[in-house]
Amino acid sequence: MAEAIQKKMKAELDKYTQMQKDVSKSMSARQKLETQVTENNIVKEELDLLDSTNTVYKLIGPVLVKQDLDEAKATVTKRLEYINGEIQRYETLLKDMEKKSEQHREVLSSLQQEFQKAQGMAVGKA
Repeated sequence: MAEAIQKKMKAELDKYTQMQKDVSKSMSARQKLETQVTENNIVKEELDLLDSTNTVYKLIGPVLVKQDLDEAKATVTKRLEYINGEIQRYETLLKDMEKKSEQHREVLSSLQQEFQKAQGMAVGKA
């Protein structure tokens, strides 16, 4: 009986470990998005300082291409909306992963208690 519980514990522990890796990857991706938001907010602030007499250039590959100021502002605004949407998606994903992780911890805890009881019974019979 203890072996069966031990196998269940190992399987559950593997799931829990994978879940922790997934949480770590998602947190890393979220941090990258936060950095992008900061960078794009700086760009937006700089663009807001300009008026229609200023020239704006966009880097496309190795070439600077002239761009309309309003178009540049719209592009940065859309990019910020997209990145913020992705951050919200990761927030939801991380909350779900945290709930699942907690469930795995609870299952592991109960399996560990079962295993200890089974070991205690095996010792008592011997």
